[in-house]
Amino acid sequence: MTSATPGPARVLGAGTPSRPASWPAMAVALAAHEVRLGLRRGEALLITYVIPVGVLLVFSAFGPIGAGAGEDPVNDLLPGAICLAVIGAAFVALAIATGFERQYGVIKRLGGSPAGASVVVAAKSASVVLVELVQLVLLVGIATLVLGWAAGPTASAPVTLAALVLGTVAFAGLGLLLAGTLRAEATLALANLLFLVFLVLGGIVVPLDRLPDAVEAVAGVLPPAALTEALAIGLGHLQGDAGPVLALLAGWAVVLVVLAGWRFRWD
Repeated sequence: MTSATPGPARVLGAGTPSRPASWPAMAVALAAHEVRLGLRRGEALLITYVIPVGVLLVFSAFGPIGAGAGEDPVNDLLPGAICLAVIGAAFVALAIATGFERQYGVIKRLGGSPAGASVVVAAKSASVVLVELVQLVLLVGIATLVLGWAAGPTASAPVTLAALVLGTVAFAGLGLLLAGTLRAEATLALANLLFLVFLVLGGIVVPLDRLPDAVEAVAGVLPPAALTEALAIGLGHLQGDAGPVLALLAGWAVVLVVLAGWRFRWD
């Protein structure tokens, strides 16, 4: 007579253990999840797409605030609109999403899972880059097809790419610094406030030389103005040496990433 009691292997659950997915597969899956969540957040869509496009269209029609008559306004507005898009994706959206994930314990659980911290960082980085690529295509497409923009004779793809990379790293470092040290509600409020401050102090809709001298001096060394200037040089509508401004951006990127890594708390 056969016993109904299961054998030891069945009792202990012995057999081939399941293995976690590969590192690239986990990173891709988590990055796709980050992008899907971003598409569901109305405030993220507003910050990353609607406002940069609106700034480009509205102020290209009327010119930057306080600007005199001169060349086509779109030449001045496109670098600023791209800068604003980078701030929205790499700073505001990243800071707010990470802040609430940290508060709800999501970040801590992911860090302790087989994915680990490296997958979390890679996935968030990939999602930001993907969003920025869409933003870049959208803004340059609108500027070219709707507003008649064309790159200047001194345009430089390496300078533009370097500006985008360094600016993204700097603003992502700032976003993670806020998200990793403050409560989610404080991160939400401060990130949105800084977005408005950067809109004014970044040379985006108000030329820096129209600001009070003391404010201009401070704004000129902050990441938004540095990124806008580097992009203007890279797109060929501002004459100048890109080296110093790219060095300034690189310095901000290093400082902010180091601070974020030092101060970030997982819970």
